[in-house]
Amino acid sequence: MPLTLLKAGECQVIKKVGGKEETKKFLESLGFVTGGKVTVISEINGNLIVNIKESRIAINKEMASKILVSF
Repeated sequence: MPLTLLKAGECQVIKKVGGKEETKKFLESLGFVTGGKVTVISEINGNLIVNIKESRIAINKEMASKILVSF
């Protein structure tokens, strides 16, 4: 399930980071790695503010859709 489907306050484990190699490396550099926990803080029009590795990060809908989480 893509990260975009989570509601504010939900926490899940990242199962896969997809997309082009360049996109994967960028997301991994921000902390989006397989097995990591991500919590959605807020969502506006599909764009997300998430908490990952004790940091808050804003990502757009397109990037968030490439991050798959367990459900």
